[in-house]
Amino acid sequence: MSTIAASIVFAAGKGTRMAPYEGNKTLLPLVAGASLFEGERPILCHILEQLPRGPKAVVVHHCKDDIVRATRAMAPTFLEQPSMNGTGGALLAARPFLESVEEERILITMGDVPFVHPATYRALLERLDAFPLVALGFEPKDRKKYGLILTDGPVVRRIVEWAYWRTFPEQRLEGLRTCNSGIYAARRADLLPFLDRLEKSPHVVVKERGGRRVDIQEFFITDLVTLMAEGGLETGYVVAPDETEVMGIDDPESLERAQELFSAWFKPAPSA
Repeated sequence: MSTIAASIVFAAGKGTRMAPYEGNKTLLPLVAGASLFEGERPILCHILEQLPRGPKAVVVHHCKDDIVRATRAMAPTFLEQPSMNGTGGALLAARPFLESVEEERILITMGDVPFVHPATYRALLERLDAFPLVALGFEPKDRKKYGLILTDGPVVRRIVEWAYWRTFPEQRLEGLRTCNSGIYAARRADLLPFLDRLEKSPHVVVKERGGRRVDIQEFFITDLVTLMAEGGLETGYVVAPDETEVMGIDDPESLERAQELFSAWFKPAPSA
C-alpha cells in the first residue's frame, strides 16, 4: 500500500500549562538553547517532517503568524480555527482542505506529539483497508486523565473521556487499558459526509475565561465514532508500540523530558 496521505496537524491552541511561555507551544524547541523555551528544532517542524508523503495542512489560531513564519518553507496549507472550540472544531476548520485534496487517506494528528514513528503512521493508514476511521491507541502504565477506548474485538465502540470513565466501577476499569492518543486516520470520502453531523453536535463545556467561569461550545472529534456507527460505519484502532511515542508536550516538565529524549534518539550525524 502507498504511504501517501493528506495530513492535518492541529496547532491552534496556546497551551495554558506551559506558563510562563506565552507563544504557541508547537513552536517550542526539541533542542534546548539558552533556556528551556529557546533553542532549535521546533516541535511542529519535526512533526511535519515525520509525516507521510503528501499534502499537509496546519490548523492555526494562537500566534498564527509565528506558525506561518516558522513553517512556510515546508509549504503546508494554513487553516484558521476561528475560536478555540475543541478538536472537532479544528477538524471542521480543516474541511476546505479535505474537500480540495485528491488523496483518499487522511491522517489527523496533534502539533505537540512529536515522537510518533513513521512505521506507526503507516500501520494506522494501512488499517483503513478494513475501517473508514481508525484511532491510534496506547497502553500507559498510568491511565491518568486520558480518554479510554472501549472496544469489541477489532472495533471501537466508544471513546470515553476521563470525566465520565472515572465513575466506572473498579471491576469494569480492570479490563480497560487502551487510551486515546488523539491521532486518527480516515477515508476522506467516508469522513466528509459526517462533518455536517459533527457540526450539529456541540457540547457545552464550563471553562475559565478572564477569571470568570463561562459556558463554551465545543466539538469533540471523538464523537465521530458514535456518529459514524449510527451511519453504519465502524471504527478500528491500532495500538502504538510504546506510550512514549504518543507523549504530548503540554507543560515545562514534559518539554524537558522531550528534549532529553530527542537528544538521545536524534543524534546529529558525525562530521566527515
